[in-house]
Amino acid sequence: MISILLCAGFATRMYPLTKNFPKPLLKVGGKHILDYLMDQLLGLPQIESIHVVTNGLFYLDFLKWQNTWKKDVKALRIDMYLYNDGATSNENRLGAVKDLAFVLNSLKTRAPTMIASGDNIFRFSLKTVAKEFIESKKNIVIALKEIDYNKKMQKGIIDIGPGNRVLKFYEKPIDAKSDWACPPVYFLQPSALKLVNEYVARPDAKDSPGNFVAYLVNHFKVYAIKVNGKRLDIGSMDSYEEANSILSIEPVILS
Repeated sequence: MISILLCAGFATRMYPLTKNFPKPLLKVGGKHILDYLMDQLLGLPQIESIHVVTNGLFYLDFLKWQNTWKKDVKALRIDMYLYNDGATSNENRLGAVKDLAFVLNSLKTRAPTMIASGDNIFRFSLKTVAKEFIESKKNIVIALKEIDYNKKMQKGIIDIGPGNRVLKFYEKPIDAKSDWACPPVYFLQPSALKLVNEYVARPDAKDSPGNFVAYLVNHFKVYAIKVNGKRLDIGSMDSYEEANSILSIEPVILS
């Protein structure tokens, strides 16, 4: 299994803090946001390589960050790659799904892949999900319970049917009936990943990886694993300050 981490956004909602520095490398609770996910990835025995995509403006920042992980990934015999999508501003950005396509098209072969946004801190273990993903050979997303109406409008929401199959995916719905939120960490098989290029070629394609998953659900079987946990989405100054406050007293400890 490989992992692709989407870190090429410009985080304009957090200016001026992120005007000249990448959001995934901001520190929360004393650690880079992306370091929380890296800690999880290095604990997954299924991971063979990690692929991080950023933009031209922040490439050198990520190069310095990558060097801090070289010793750890080498010790585990995990390959780590950094990609520059060439974008230099929010105006000429590729968007998350095109960044995903950019990395996939750079690979020689397709493999079972975990895709994650680099600005989220997942406060639940990925070990059980990764194990099920490899053993079942299914496309899998995670379902977290969310009953707050206002929060649901800011998240991906899924309808779950018999056998935990995802029937529908709604990206930031105005009127969500389901109480299952889907965080931006997806486990997709090579056959499903073939749809990425097809999706980005559509005139109605949108940036968010959740929109691609919504498209995927209409063409492939996707299953949800219900997880008891939370995630911190660093999307604004308020959420950044809230995450710092939470992790200062409740560090992420995963079994």
